[in-house]
Amino acid sequence: MIRAGHFAKGRVGALARASKAVSVLPRGVRLYSYQARPDTSEKETIVKLLYNIGSKKEVEQYLRHFSSVESQKFAVIKVGGAVISDDLATLASALTFLTRVGLYPIVVHGAGPQLNKRLEAAKIEARYEDGIRITDGQTLAIAREVFASENRKLVEALERLGTRARPITGGVFVADYLNREKYDRVGKIYSVNREVVESSIRAGCLPILTSLAETPDGQILNVNADIAAGELARVLEPLKIVYLNEKNGLYHGTTGKRIETIHLDEEYEDLLKEPWVRYGTKLKLKEIKELLDTLPRSSSVAIISAEHLHKELFTHSGAGTLIMRGHRLFSKQDLAEVDSDRLRALLMEHDPSIASGETTAASYWQHLAALKKEGGRYWIYGDEPYQVAAVVMRKPGQNIAVVDKFVASKAAVLGNITDNAWKLITRDHPQLVWSVPRADDNLSWHFERADGSWAVGDNIVFWYGVEDWKQISELLTSKFNAQNTTSSSVPSGTRAYSTMARRTIARNSAPMGRRSYSTGSSSGSPLRVGLIGARGFTGRELIKLIDGHPRFELSYVSSRELAGKPVPNYTKAQLSHVNLSAQQVGDLAKAGRQAVDVWILALPNNVAAPFVAEINTATAQVSVDQQPIVVDLSADYRFDATGQWAYGLPELHRSELKTNMTGRIANPGCYATGSQLGLAPLLPYLDQSRLPSVFGVSGYSGAGTKPSPKNDPEFLRDNLIPYAPVNHIHEREIGHSLTRMSHPQHPFTTNNPIRVQFSPHVAPFFQGISLTLHVPLCQSMTAKDMLEVFREFYQNEKLVHVTESAPLVRDNAGKHYAVVGGFAVPPHSEGGLAELANRRAVLNVTLDNLLKGAATQAIQNMNIAVGIDEYTGIPTPDEPTMSPN
Repeated sequence: MIRAGHFAKGRVGALARASKAVSVLPRGVRLYSYQARPDTSEKETIVKLLYNIGSKKEVEQYLRHFSSVESQKFAVIKVGGAVISDDLATLASALTFLTRVGLYPIVVHGAGPQLNKRLEAAKIEARYEDGIRITDGQTLAIAREVFASENRKLVEALERLGTRARPITGGVFVADYLNREKYDRVGKIYSVNREVVESSIRAGCLPILTSLAETPDGQILNVNADIAAGELARVLEPLKIVYLNEKNGLYHGTTGKRIETIHLDEEYEDLLKEPWVRYGTKLKLKEIKELLDTLPRSSSVAIISAEHLHKELFTHSGAGTLIMRGHRLFSKQDLAEVDSDRLRALLMEHDPSIASGETTAASYWQHLAALKKEGGRYWIYGDEPYQVAAVVMRKPGQNIAVVDKFVASKAAVLGNITDNAWKLITRDHPQLVWSVPRADDNLSWHFERADGSWAVGDNIVFWYGVEDWKQISELLTSKFNAQNTTSSSVPSGTRAYSTMARRTIARNSAPMGRRSYSTGSSSGSPLRVGLIGARGFTGRELIKLIDGHPRFELSYVSSRELAGKPVPNYTKAQLSHVNLSAQQVGDLAKAGRQAVDVWILALPNNVAAPFVAEINTATAQVSVDQQPIVVDLSADYRFDATGQWAYGLPELHRSELKTNMTGRIANPGCYATGSQLGLAPLLPYLDQSRLPSVFGVSGYSGAGTKPSPKNDPEFLRDNLIPYAPVNHIHEREIGHSLTRMSHPQHPFTTNNPIRVQFSPHVAPFFQGISLTLHVPLCQSMTAKDMLEVFREFYQNEKLVHVTESAPLVRDNAGKHYAVVGGFAVPPHSEGGLAELANRRAVLNVTLDNLLKGAATQAIQNMNIAVGIDEYTGIPTPDEPTMSPN
């Protein structure tokens, strides 16, 4: 059995654990700025962001790896001029997160596109020879201005985010003329003044360098930024040399797919023979090989976009193209052809069965010899220093090879040698099968490489290159001694889930006579839920709610980023994330509610449509009572005009939800939920000639997990960020949905819809929403009148509380209900415009954006849709939590 915990795809990716930032600061780097004022909430949020990008284990592993060297040996990052001009905010945010965990990359930037633009404006022709810019006096003068300007832009962008940065436009690179007659003022670097860079890091500042160099007598020379970054790397010998570009890596010229890894010792010569490797690509590869040949084997090159820098640096899955020297790999079919002592040492350290003494290397050698004697075959794979080893075997009469062992040292994991070995194995064996314990820490490595998987007991069986379900069924039966399996059954006693895209998965049938839409109490058979999009904060809350729900249970938890990792906060069963495509969801949906009762789509806007289309197509012939429920948490179907989708705000649209026959529910937005709860009771009193105004403030969890200033606690400290001041999607949603639910006696129709003014803001707290509503009235009301109107409107609602005093967001965070209160009206004025302006109501609404604004509301809608009590599985206190006045 393969133990996946002993290797993983050697890549890296996101921020890093802020709670350990102080302890991992490189030697010689002092605390400064935000670090002098530790903030628990800041640490917590960076931890949450990190663990949404990669597992705790892999993030901390790479963080320790990077912080084990001196600060200047972490990374040299070369930034192309196009990145500064087109993606400055993303770049600054990415670099800022690195400093938050005590990592100080050295940035060298170019400015090619900007220089070309300035030269064109000055009517100076840009001339090149052998791909090198000919730099005369006029060109150099403009180049110095451009470099200084772009350098200043990056430094200022960093400082706006609270990151100290030092502009270094000279004094680092010493050069001589490359060829004065041919290229004019172009330099060839022969010396690097590292003290200028190191002094910046010692002062707690990110060094931001231009690639301009000087001769010993002070003449400025132009140097390509890639070359300058390479020369700096030769002197500092960093762990990483990163080239940022907008393409996010190198792409295969034939397949068009991104190349994830290149091991130069093994692949370089064959790569240069590829017909698509020519011109700039060939030159780039040669330059990188020449650079890495002069550096320690621990150094590597990454080609990545600014947006995915963290994922490349701190996760196993990576995001761009990783290039390293690696080692040559071997494949042997006889134990006598390998160094058995070194192989034994590797197995004794990293193979659990041998390391624990359960068996010995000698016994395993005997097992391999017996297999060969019986007519079987085995292959031993490894690298020259024996950092990774795999054993693949095939018994007599077997067509599918079994990966029996795959172990690797930490160096092989960090060096991504495991991936290279896997490429060699799959080249030799078009069909493979292997098994891994379900509790393994690094299941994602296997999920990413497998074509399919099946959970059986405490293990997961993976296969590669096997498309025939009969083969898979026989394989499962023989491997686990279970009952014979067919395409409509699973091994006895197993819980089945799969990631295979090329077949339809059928689960065991529901109990005979089971009604699909229960009308009884919360007791009854489990209702199976498939959650698509589990990475975000809302996905996490949904998992917690389903874990505590007496009827719902998770069958599938899908996340592209987290595939293979255990599902946290779920205790009903041991589940791992899978990565289900829209087609796979459609395959499962063909079985209707025999496979999944409810699908939750917790995806970003404009992503749900392919999943919905596949479900609709797959269930077109399924009877109405067997149609799965679909709850979409994005905005994609909130404006549906076909009548297929019910709007899932139960307090205002309960009858629509209960009579909806399609089982399609559009979950409202968080701001839209609170705003409508505050406006709906006042619809009969609205002055249609004036617009209601909503001032909204949300915690930064509402900005999602992708790093940005809107979820950066340091940028938010003592700050409030306004955004989308007009035409926010929730602004449109509020008016659209209130218009739909307004009664005939109200003056609002589709031809005369309700419109609102909405101003959203992000605040320094993590979760929760506070709304202040100004509502123009057509008649005078007192605060007491308003209180009574709201109490009557929500008197039977368990998830909306009405209070006289203004609710506070801190009281509502982590709660499943909304609170409306703080009713006020301006002093009465006699006549004219003053009276009209003062004829308005003011009130406050608070709710948790992740709960009643998202996850709790989804559970509420699911309960209604399957016919059980609306509040099943949702805490419903009689009174809200209120801080004393």
